[in-house]
Amino acid sequence: MARYDIAVIGAGSGNFLANRSLRDKQFAIIEENLFGGTCLNVGCIPTKMFVHTADVANWIRDAGRFGIDASLDGVRWADIRDRIFGRIDPNSAEARQGRVDGANTTVLEGHATFTGDHRLAVDLGDHVEEVTADQVVIAAGGRPVIPTEIAESGVPFETSDTIMRIDELPRSLTIVGGGFIAAEFAHIFSALGVEVTLVVRGDALVRRTDAEISERFTALATKQWNVHLGRTVAAASYDDRVVTLELDDGSHVVSDLVLVATGRDPNTDRLGLDKTGIELHDDGRVVVDEFGRATVPGVWALGDISSPYQLKHVANHEARAIAHNLAHPDDLRAFDLRFVPSAIFSHPQMAGVGLTETEARAAGHDVVTSVRDYGDTAYGWAMEDTTGICKVVADRATGLLLGAHVMGPDASSLIQPAIQALSFGLPARDMARGQFWIHPAMSEVLENALLGLDLR
Repeated sequence: MARYDIAVIGAGSGNFLANRSLRDKQFAIIEENLFGGTCLNVGCIPTKMFVHTADVANWIRDAGRFGIDASLDGVRWADIRDRIFGRIDPNSAEARQGRVDGANTTVLEGHATFTGDHRLAVDLGDHVEEVTADQVVIAAGGRPVIPTEIAESGVPFETSDTIMRIDELPRSLTIVGGGFIAAEFAHIFSALGVEVTLVVRGDALVRRTDAEISERFTALATKQWNVHLGRTVAAASYDDRVVTLELDDGSHVVSDLVLVATGRDPNTDRLGLDKTGIELHDDGRVVVDEFGRATVPGVWALGDISSPYQLKHVANHEARAIAHNLAHPDDLRAFDLRFVPSAIFSHPQMAGVGLTETEARAAGHDVVTSVRDYGDTAYGWAMEDTTGICKVVADRATGLLLGAHVMGPDASSLIQPAIQALSFGLPARDMARGQFWIHPAMSEVLENALLGLDLR
């Protein structure tokens, strides 16, 4: 049985653990798929490269509003796809090779299951290798959830893990789901000329955002795409290269291709955790404390396998903390998940940090809000924007900012000053008047929203 100081299951953010502070430790890096994990290979990085391409297509279509005559003459899907993965795939291969050649890392390319608290069986295809380690870090990520009605129907379908590598654009695409992933892929494919339909279980899209953002985005989505709200898939069939989804109201949606985007589950059910004392949450995530420690001493977890936030920047933060804790067991560093921001790269973009208005009221705050339109700023005029908004939520009594929520172009960048203010406890009034805001930059929409707060 091979023995290591540290065994890491998953080479996404888990790959960051073998850093300079732990160069005296011998690592086993166990990965059954591609190095770089979800984000690099099938998640945030390639999707945003597709999103930017989709944005370019929309800019061309929209140029006439600015007095520029332009037309979108065609979309070369294969060229778009190959350009993107021509950059992604070598990056993943380079990450792998760096660990294969590493002085203190051994790469085991196979599936790991626990046979005890600190013992692993790694299926390498032609044989199984037994591994034991003083410390084990579980960073095995998650996978797409497939509704039973689709999974057991036999119809072909794509997920976010596969759809970016399809050979050609479909004429029509049905997306089952109404969250972050669904909103982003609806934008990508519709901008590239595909007729997009969404089947959404809830009464609105992106319901984890602030209710006002969700409501406004849903209204805009219904103008761009065919949206079926409050509907689920009852049955599915495939005939003559066409997929038919029967919805729970008896209606039917027909398309060339189906994308299932109904969420992701942690991969804990594939790790043999019943052979250990590792406890799980009801939703399958590994239970960890504020330092990333599981319920078995010497076992840690990070990222989508344990975190309530399926976000790369959270996984990276947790990896940095756990790397520190492995190197400095007498000086543990806690995760700081107080103000986790998120962004949705759809059309338009959305971003948020802190409490929504509903959450702030439920928490008992004396809530005051302020909403300002992009179009009320000078740069908003330049953009001819008619839908973008910035909303801030504060506590009237303390003057502290509680949350910020933006919908519109570059929302993912505009939110950053609010993230900083929340993280360092900067009162809303001090944030608004304690610094310069470049005029006429788009960031003035955040300044204006802050100034609109009715604080004591």
